[in-house]
Amino acid sequence: MSDSKSSSGGWRANKWVRAAIPALLLHCSIGTVYCWSIFSQEIADYIGFSKGATEWAFSFAIFFLGMSAAFLGNIVEKDIHKSSLIATICFTAGMFLTGVFIKFGGSHQGNPVALIGIYLSYGFIMGVGLGTGYLSPVKTLMLWFQDRKGLATGLAVAGFGAAKAIASPIMQSMLENLGDDGIWKMFMILAVVYFIMMFVGHLLLAKPADWHEPQNDAEKPKIMDVLKTKPLTNYIGIWVMFYINITCGLALISQEKMIVKCVGLAAMVGVVSTVSAIFNAGGRLGFSAWADTMKDRNTIYKMIFILSIVFTALVMITGGIKNGEGNGLLIFLVLALIFIVNAGYGGGFSNVPTLLSDHYGMGSISAIHGITLSAWAFAGLTGNQVATFIVNHSGEWIDHDGVKMNPIGYQNVLYFTIALYIVALVLCLVLVKPSGKAAAGKK
Repeated sequence: MSDSKSSSGGWRANKWVRAAIPALLLHCSIGTVYCWSIFSQEIADYIGFSKGATEWAFSFAIFFLGMSAAFLGNIVEKDIHKSSLIATICFTAGMFLTGVFIKFGGSHQGNPVALIGIYLSYGFIMGVGLGTGYLSPVKTLMLWFQDRKGLATGLAVAGFGAAKAIASPIMQSMLENLGDDGIWKMFMILAVVYFIMMFVGHLLLAKPADWHEPQNDAEKPKIMDVLKTKPLTNYIGIWVMFYINITCGLALISQEKMIVKCVGLAAMVGVVSTVSAIFNAGGRLGFSAWADTMKDRNTIYKMIFILSIVFTALVMITGGIKNGEGNGLLIFLVLALIFIVNAGYGGGFSNVPTLLSDHYGMGSISAIHGITLSAWAFAGLTGNQVATFIVNHSGEWIDHDGVKMNPIGYQNVLYFTIALYIVALVLCLVLVKPSGKAAAGKK
């Protein structure tokens, strides 16, 4: 069946079967890339490298997610069946090969071939699968759910965010029950499971029968021509504020575990991580569904940035991270900041395709969304690393119940994030023009 057609009647014309379910199957699979922290230390120990060296595999995966989305957006635009098949093959092959190179590293500890192989498998090959898989269902969802585009895209992107909460306990159990070689066996087993899930999603995914997708260059406008239908500063504003939201989210989320320990909740780290993942997924669904009721979807970004600034400022003023242990109010503020940032981080992802469609229409939305996801690529290389640099070069390391931590360093990360959140809010207010119902009301 062509991706631009679907048979009428029954399940073949059902928006849940042809859009929502396959989107969840694809996104709940590729979203497990965020489970990296569950097994990164085990990989490092097994192959004989430092955790810092192996961490680059995750950074590369996010970078190639964004860059493959940017460069392969036109393929997604023309043929979602081809793009979803590419996603299925690349993501699961990358996961399986990661297991192969981990196994090799276990018997050849310290061998750079194992580390480079993991970079290529988890970083590059899986990254291409992530980018194409992330994009493939989004436009299809918006076409099937014309009146509730935000709810539809939020549902899929929430699946990406919820994947960590769903898969983490499963992975943890597999690591505990598969023996000393469980780390590479887990990757190979899950590669097969995710291949089945994604391939079913690939087979089901289809656009509505009445949607005509231009198939030749003469019929389809160039991306820059579409972007120039609004002042170019409008798109620049969207791209930069999207980049900032991801960078700030990654900066705080990457330090989340140690921040929770700093305020005396070491025994609750797992619970807080699960709750923050729920807020991440809830923000993706809640903020985007809420935006459907607004005249201008950009209002959601204003709310995200204002909430983030307010709670960051409260924790900065009170010194919540460095002074929080034993103080109920400060612990509440720190946890509130973590949960708000997670929700805003997720909401930023789910709202960007619908915001772009309000500004630039549906004709080239996959390609434009893909280019915009390049912001995710660069944020993946800056958010974690800048936060780690600040923690390593400021404050003072102390021993806290046998754990080395830097409360002042974690606190100092907030100066970086609040400055960027303020810049993002200014861009949101000044550069990004009203769209959707708000723009129509001005005509």
